[in-house]
Amino acid sequence: MGMVLLILSFCCLSTPSFAAIEERSRSNPQNQREMIEVNGGPEDVVWVVQLSDLHFSVHHPERARHFKDIVGPSLSMINPSLVLITGDLTDGKSKDSLTMKEYEAEWVVYKKVMEDVIKRSGLNKNLFYDLRGNHDNFGVPKLDGLFDFYSRYSINTQLGRSGQVNSVTVENAVRKILFVGVDSTMSVGLRGPTNLFGHPTDQLLTEIDSELSQWSSESTRPITKISFGHYPLSFSAAANSGKTLKDIFLNHSLSAYICGHLHTAFGKNLKRHHHLTDKHLTSQKFYQLNAHQRFSGSIENCSNGRPAFKEFWEWEMGDWKKNRAMRILAVDRGFLSFVDIDFKLGAKKTIVLPTFPLDSRFMLTMSSSDQYKCQSIDPSSYAIRALVFSVSPIVSVVARIYDLRPGNLLLVLESSMRNHAGSFSRGDLYVALWNYTAFEDPSPDRFWLQIEATDIGGRSTLSELRPFSVNGLSAKLSWTWIEFLAMGCQWSALYYPIIWSFYLATFSILIIPKFILTSTRKHCCNYKNFIAEFNGVPLLWLGMLIYLFYLLLFPWLWGQVVTDDGEMGFMTYKGWVVKLNKIGKLEFIGVPDIMVVVFPHLFFVVLPSILVTLALAAERGMYREHLLCFSGKKEDDHVVENTTGSQSRDSCGNAKSKLCLGKRWVRNILLLISLAIFWTHFESCRVLVKAYEMNPLLHFPVYSLSMPLLLASAIYRTWRV
Repeated sequence: MGMVLLILSFCCLSTPSFAAIEERSRSNPQNQREMIEVNGGPEDVVWVVQLSDLHFSVHHPERARHFKDIVGPSLSMINPSLVLITGDLTDGKSKDSLTMKEYEAEWVVYKKVMEDVIKRSGLNKNLFYDLRGNHDNFGVPKLDGLFDFYSRYSINTQLGRSGQVNSVTVENAVRKILFVGVDSTMSVGLRGPTNLFGHPTDQLLTEIDSELSQWSSESTRPITKISFGHYPLSFSAAANSGKTLKDIFLNHSLSAYICGHLHTAFGKNLKRHHHLTDKHLTSQKFYQLNAHQRFSGSIENCSNGRPAFKEFWEWEMGDWKKNRAMRILAVDRGFLSFVDIDFKLGAKKTIVLPTFPLDSRFMLTMSSSDQYKCQSIDPSSYAIRALVFSVSPIVSVVARIYDLRPGNLLLVLESSMRNHAGSFSRGDLYVALWNYTAFEDPSPDRFWLQIEATDIGGRSTLSELRPFSVNGLSAKLSWTWIEFLAMGCQWSALYYPIIWSFYLATFSILIIPKFILTSTRKHCCNYKNFIAEFNGVPLLWLGMLIYLFYLLLFPWLWGQVVTDDGEMGFMTYKGWVVKLNKIGKLEFIGVPDIMVVVFPHLFFVVLPSILVTLALAAERGMYREHLLCFSGKKEDDHVVENTTGSQSRDSCGNAKSKLCLGKRWVRNILLLISLAIFWTHFESCRVLVKAYEMNPLLHFPVYSLSMPLLLASAIYRTWRV
């Protein structure tokens, strides 16, 4: 074990100090700050549209065609105050999806489609904000260079929004709503698949902090703060100082951070609640077990000068690429609500968005409870409210409340809603008065709300059933295990602990048996013989140990990392090295993005190969014992002293064991597992060859050949007894 700790200490010392790496930022110190004033009713209600992950592709023209046909007319119907497009505007992939770099033809299509959408929507161009995503950064060596098509074709660039942080304040007669857009893509755009995470720098975090503080001195009107970006916080790395986007957001009492990136591959429940806790739990740096991070304290201070609670919601949305998704986010008197729309079956004639009471699954936990207990909301504002968007005149809107306590939905309230906004409105807000005190209940998901709107043509549209709690209590929102992996794990913090845990396990598997073999004098059990089988092939044992050291000390791959002049970079477990920095030291980038190469190789190739090799050696030892026992012969090296003969009867007397060993079925199963390992490894190599335009024999021979050769050698050496 001492040797293992020595090896791990050496590995830790060889890890680069990211604080020493020169920080690069593409940020413009003069970030764009814009103001948009909304006039007309409904008063103190603003709504915006979010779109994400368009992935316009020359190989899939239907994505752009559907976007042009559906989004323009839909925006005309919705009439939002802003349109936020949160990254991955283009696809940047070859037809087989293996080579990832920018294609100018896709950007030409994007620009033309957006011009058409803006025209058909009737909205001003300056209401559109389109952020860069990782797909818009594949292979881009530098900003404003030959291959940076975002800087030529995006709406943000056309309007002079050249910084990484851009803010816009939507202002009405009652409040200001501050939107801060964040571009945290890599400063050097690696090709995929090792371009997966957002990489905010300390300078970028400082700029975000400044933008979120711009109305701190405002005392006359309330401020609602919302940030938008491409990457979920679970897929955002920490800056060199260790600070994260989450730290900045919590300091400014953000209401919500909206993003994209994950599509619906990990589920549609990709929401996460964050709050600042006094309990400095180390685990929170690495993971959050549930979507709703519950507040364990109590609300006692109801004074006017009480500090704002530090919490916010993170809401990832589905993609346009496959799901044709659009989100409408409403801010009604400071309360946030949203509806996600599926356009896979075409445009919608009517859309209904309930804005109050709030969905109890997505309320700000502490703030909502505080408002109820301290009675900081005017009781007259506790009306049922909903925004209705329609291409046809609406003749009827009805609110229905259901009680879930009987075990099924029991209708307990049905009320007609009236149009509250008036003739000079930007949209239609419908309101119904109710006795809200009748629905105070300790259960946050007992009562459910649904709104039905009927247009002049008799078409009826129902909103999604939503639980609500007038008490300000939050309903439970649980993740599946795959949603937890996507949203709950902070992969940038977990990357190195997982690697060191892997090495601790594999070195233990290789070194502890060797120690037992050399230190134990008596051959006391069959386990000792199985260990001897594996360690009895010195070159095989040594080869695996050397390969593990190779993965720590040397490059894994040499490849075309960026689209430039043909200069190649190399990858280690510490990241990609594209070029030396100004002081002549290696600068590693792309951590933890490279985990998509590192983890599959370690856990699906290296570790299984070692375990299968051990199992093959154990099977050969068992088969040898079987043959010796069956033939009645003994070998001095396999005699167990002071035996009473019971062991011989156990080995030879069991007919099922004899049949299994005689046919070597265990070995055949291990051979099938070995074939699966071979296939997994060579398929991974094929993907890497295409992704980085490499030759496996020239650019990564040790990575591509070592484990297959070692495993093949183990199969060959354990064939004969």
